[in-house]
Amino acid sequence: MGDVSVSEARARLADVVDKARIGRDPVFLTRRGRRVAAVIDADQLDRLIEAAEDLADLRAVAEARQEMDEPGAAAIPWEQVKADLGMS
Repeated sequence: MGDVSVSEARARLADVVDKARIGRDPVFLTRRGRRVAAVIDADQLDRLIEAAEDLADLRAVAEARQEMDEPGAAAIPWEQVKADLGMS
């Protein structure tokens, strides 16, 4: 049950959900032969979101480090950062 039309999924919703939840396989919903959505296990979705957020954080760190390595780049003193954030 990899690809299922939206109308078939509507008629067999419990089966579609069980396949995604128990089988841990995404079920792709199609309309006119094109994939338009997917049903996946909620725990898998949570892990995917967490992984995407971790990747975004790693990229931000890499960009910040690269920016700090640029000629003429100056570090912002910690006291200034706290003041800017209203922490002092």
